[in-house]
Amino acid sequence: MDRNETPAAPAIERPIRADARRNRTRILEAAETVFAAQGASASTEAVATRAGVAIGTVFRHFPTKPELLQAVVMNLLDRLTVEVETLVKDQKDVTALFEFCTRIMETSVRNRVIFERLAETGTRAHVGDALARLRPAATLLLERAHNAGAVRSDLRTAELTALLGAICQAAMTEGWDKQLRDRSLNILFDGMRPRGKP
Repeated sequence: MDRNETPAAPAIERPIRADARRNRTRILEAAETVFAAQGASASTEAVATRAGVAIGTVFRHFPTKPELLQAVVMNLLDRLTVEVETLVKDQKDVTALFEFCTRIMETSVRNRVIFERLAETGTRAHVGDALARLRPAATLLLERAHNAGAVRSDLRTAELTALLGAICQAAMTEGWDKQLRDRSLNILFDGMRPRGKP
């Protein structure tokens, strides 16, 4: 560039307006309900109607249906992350680790249909991906449990999240009722505890 040329001003990213943020939130909430009830074949118009916005507003935020479905999953994960961070902050005793595992299971099953619908579009979404984001919280909770002698000393975060992820992924299939989910979690918890400790 010639020294006498005036450098181009850097592009300024405009902040999202408050009304646009509200619309996005309403769209995601509506999409979660609509897709869970009607499947991935549900129309974007149905989402817009439930959200109380124009169809063009939906497309401005989410140009394609897979993008909308992916955003729904990320929104679910954001909520779960907040829940877990609150758990880490407020619950200092060792039972918090077991509560963490239980919440992951409940969230996975509660939103099973959303994950299935996303898979129908060819977009990958697994519980393990969500657990990767929650790894720092899981590590802290596991460290507390280690220090209290509540779990076996050789249990590592990667092992915990792998086992929990596998159980939750299986629990999202047909035929897994609450009794089977609870039994599976109890088997996991028994394996986490030191030998001879109830």
